[in-house]
Amino acid sequence: MSTVIDVVDVTVRRGQSLLLDRVDWTVDEAERWVVIGPNGAGKTTLMRIVSANLFPTSGRVRLLGEEMGRVDVFELRPRIGVCSTAMTDQIPPQELVGDVVMSAAYAIFGRWREDYLEIDRRRAESLMDALRVDQLSQRRFGALSEGERKRVQIARALMTDPELLILDEPTAGLDLAGRELLLETLTDVALDPRSPASILVTHHVEEIPVGVTHALLLKQGRVVAAGPIGRVLTAELMSWTFDLPLELGQRHGRWWAQAATPLGPGLGAAG
Repeated sequence: MSTVIDVVDVTVRRGQSLLLDRVDWTVDEAERWVVIGPNGAGKTTLMRIVSANLFPTSGRVRLLGEEMGRVDVFELRPRIGVCSTAMTDQIPPQELVGDVVMSAAYAIFGRWREDYLEIDRRRAESLMDALRVDQLSQRRFGALSEGERKRVQIARALMTDPELLILDEPTAGLDLAGRELLLETLTDVALDPRSPASILVTHHVEEIPVGVTHALLLKQGRVVAAGPIGRVLTAELMSWTFDLPLELGQRHGRWWAQAATPLGPGLGAAG
């Protein structure tokens, strides 16, 4: 099994702020990871590094067998599929859904005068069918619901047949029904042996799809724990990560978490 990500002693500083502090992390090709931590834990910074969009202040990073600093990142980035809120903002709202997916073959946003091969069209159609957005191919991206946009972005992220898939808070902004429908799709992706190694970033264990194999807990830029999900997602480690006594469990393959004791007056009551 080959190593997709190898992060060794990585630190990121911005002025007086320490965003990541001596992080070590390894991801192999068949693994599906979830990265969890509170706001300010360093999740976004770490994702920018492993998507080849940020160099660390110190430490060593190898992505897909290439060492950062010794490889052209513009050649590396097309091998990494990314789905994030920042990407949504770059997609022209008037763009047709089919073109949103297919233009990933050229690593661009907004179709212009590119000539696409028939193999590109077939792959885009296959991915849209798999992500259940094929019926939206002639709709404008800006006219879609939030859940539909998320599924289109995942199809786009998979268009280049990436070796690594990064899903940065894919369920953010979705209502309950939208979240559950997207999690069903993410479960299909996670359980598909043809899918690439993947990383899902979230604040909530309820948003972890079935099929995720490993977990990384971050707190204040440091790794709390990393490894097989059953060993990492424990009440003790999650309570330490979020500075709150928590109960944690699974039901029908999905995770849940809640405060271990009732919150004080005014802290948990509805108005």
